[in-house]
Amino acid sequence: MSEPVRVLDLDDALQLLRDGDLEIEGRLVDASNATLYCTVTCEGITAACVYKPIAGERPLWDFPDGTLAAREVAAFEVSVATGWDVVPPTVMRDGPYGIGMCQLWIDVDPETDLAAVARSGVEPLRRMAVFDAVVNNADRKGGHLLPLPDGHVYGVDHGVCFSVEDKLRTLLWGWQGKRLTEEAVGVLHALKAELSGSLGRTVGELLSKDEVWATKRRIDRLLSTGRHPVPHGDWPPVPWPPF
Repeated sequence: MSEPVRVLDLDDALQLLRDGDLEIEGRLVDASNATLYCTVTCEGITAACVYKPIAGERPLWDFPDGTLAAREVAAFEVSVATGWDVVPPTVMRDGPYGIGMCQLWIDVDPETDLAAVARSGVEPLRRMAVFDAVVNNADRKGGHLLPLPDGHVYGVDHGVCFSVEDKLRTLLWGWQGKRLTEEAVGVLHALKAELSGSLGRTVGELLSKDEVWATKRRIDRLLSTGRHPVPHGDWPPVPWPPF
């Protein structure tokens, strides 16, 4: 039987994802890149997960080929550093179709009204809006929000993040121009420091030097303005389709 994601602590979840045996159960056909639904088993523990092999990534005109899985893992590392638990546990590992990203599957109620969730203005989404501004998320669709019964909201599909160019494209514009919370300001200061230390070394193995520098620059900009970003005319502000 699969272990619910929030039953496993983070270290156990990461060990399971890294070391467990992957068994492919099916493919998520709505995904633009190869996205495989799997079970992963290690030392008697089994959980559902998503495996996205690099070999199955569709080339994009504005991101280097073969880098989407690494961007997903980098987004998880930033999520951990914020303490906000935005991204489910995610690792890079080998699998049946080669090296790729492996992330714990999050079960949500299929009857959930994601449009209502996106408009709700709950604190987990406000934190996610700050997180997306940091990682420069170019594709925060409603379908990438995974609300849980306890009120937490996960975000998934971070393969098109960390571009050097400003590409923020999201449904979470509800706080545009509003002051950042004191909590967010504190988290941003801590992220800035960590990017000059252990976090910088970790994401530096996943991203280019320019992309790490651009991430620091975005944090500096957020701290300088003290406000959530606003859309600009050089890039479509909302992904299409939005859900």
